[in-house]
Amino acid sequence: MTHQYDKADQVSVSMRALQVAGICWTLPNTLLGLIAGLACMLFGARPQWRRRDLALAFRRVPWRGAGGAVTLGNVILYTGGELDTPCLTYAHRTGQCVELPVSLADHERAHVYQYMVLGPLFLPVYALCGGVSVRNPFERAADRYARLGSGWWPSQSG
Repeated sequence: MTHQYDKADQVSVSMRALQVAGICWTLPNTLLGLIAGLACMLFGARPQWRRRDLALAFRRVPWRGAGGAVTLGNVILYTGGELDTPCLTYAHRTGQCVELPVSLADHERAHVYQYMVLGPLFLPVYALCGGVSVRNPFERAADRYARLGSGWWPSQSG
């Protein structure tokens, strides 16, 4: 029985080490998010640490005419008062299919994970893949993760 706990502890330590490495790797993106979040605090945004998302989230970000959220490294900026709110998938919004709403928190958590893998390369790769659109495999993967709870990387299937 002790052997099982040792193996579980090793996995936990290994996972934590990977998370720390990812957080360090995407630090330039996170700094951009922190600067944006701190600036938005002057207009009423409020920070909240979200352990499950490995992110500092700024709620009530005052974007006019915009809704939803944006992730920069380990920072999530969103317009609403609560990140755990339903949102439509990109495919649903563009009329490609009919899907039930997904959790905005889950969608943005997928982006946090993607940032932790690509680090400072995320933004250029994301832009090259189509930016904010249904064509972008990073957005489709984030929607898939929010729907199924797995498959946050673009090449993964749910």
